[in-house]
Amino acid sequence: MKILFINGSPKGDRSVTLCTARHLEKRYPAHEYSVLNAGARIKALEKDFSEAESAINAAEVVIFVYPVYTFIAPYQLHRFFELLKASEASCKGKYFAEITTSKHFYDVTALKYVEENACDLGMRYVGALSADMDDLRSEKGRHEADSFFERLMFDIENGHYKEAEALCARTDSEVYAQQLPYKKKTGGKEVAVVTNAATDDINLRNMIEDFSAACKYRVRVVNVRDFPFKGGCLGCFNCAVSGKCVYNDGFEEFLRKDVQTADAIIYAFTVSDHYTHSSFKLYDDRQFCNGHRAVTAGKVTGYIISGRYSEEANLRMITEARADVSGMYFAGVAGDEGDTAKELEGLAKTVCFALDNGLSAPKSFYGVGGTKIFRDLVYLMQGIMQADHKFYKAHGIYDFPQKKRGMIFAMKALGLLMRSEAVQKKMKGEMTKYMLLPYEKVIEKTVPKEN
Repeated sequence: MKILFINGSPKGDRSVTLCTARHLEKRYPAHEYSVLNAGARIKALEKDFSEAESAINAAEVVIFVYPVYTFIAPYQLHRFFELLKASEASCKGKYFAEITTSKHFYDVTALKYVEENACDLGMRYVGALSADMDDLRSEKGRHEADSFFERLMFDIENGHYKEAEALCARTDSEVYAQQLPYKKKTGGKEVAVVTNAATDDINLRNMIEDFSAACKYRVRVVNVRDFPFKGGCLGCFNCAVSGKCVYNDGFEEFLRKDVQTADAIIYAFTVSDHYTHSSFKLYDDRQFCNGHRAVTAGKVTGYIISGRYSEEANLRMITEARADVSGMYFAGVAGDEGDTAKELEGLAKTVCFALDNGLSAPKSFYGVGGTKIFRDLVYLMQGIMQADHKFYKAHGIYDFPQKKRGMIFAMKALGLLMRSEAVQKKMKGEMTKYMLLPYEKVIEKTVPKEN
């Protein structure tokens, strides 16, 4: 079969992820292979997409190959999908699959994003390989790569694939008009609205204006489309050691001064291509100058989203997980699928209430799981990730269970006691009582909070 690897990595031929594709090419030489370095050549493809069109038209199977960047695929692959959807490439009916490498930090949302966009084009989904960056170096990892490819061929031969679900026709709502009264601003706090609103996106712009009017604190709108980015994140890891981005376009200063100084950060965008326009992903990826450091922890966050957000389960996971992993207090989402004015006013009030009362919330699986992945990664790679390592040490993020020797010893002692039949008989039916004792002591000391 004619197989096209669309490489979304900005590193091009130097991509670690592409090595898996090269391995498969050598393992299964009966097929005809080609590579399109879409990520590394995105600027050229913006000017002339004909090379990509020809490559896709000639292929029978398309495999998207990319590393996971910030919950999804790299900005460059986002931009590629925008160009592909606007092109005349013949995608309908072609089989496609995915190969990613990462440390499994939200690889599931990245895979779903690519799957949904390719299915939009009428392509047939036949699976994915989500590998660790180092998997190809092990026998087990190579076997899993082979298994992925053999299953892919098996599914194609037997007509096993997934297509986009047919959606019911839906009429878009009218453009939202500003209607909330302006609330006089008080000092002390500041809210930043980070958006990628296009000039003609009147709906989103009006939503931002009404949120700003309803908020009692000063609101500063930061449009990332106005920033002169020199390019997307290259995954070069220069910032891992120095803490500085390899680009000299001033983004770090812009990020620290115009966004991260705010007490609350609200993200505002219009849903498109199962996320939003690639300009927002460009901003997202370039934030890697912060490394894996949750520098906005303790702040308040929320979203203003125009579009069919309720239909985008993967996007909902991303928005909630972003807040959870970052350690920010999630004030919610205001959309335009229902009573828009009420939702915007409610979000503004909630953000201010959270700021006034210093609200915080425990992390869910999204945050706990993501943080532990980064904790282990940074500890292992502390020699390279020096800025991250210093931050993790200073903020007590290295909470490895093996360091909790007191608890481990206590649990072992309890386990030894529980082996005794006499102890078992005495404690029969009483275990929950003993488990509650420390909590009851906390409740005994609880005092009413003053209004």
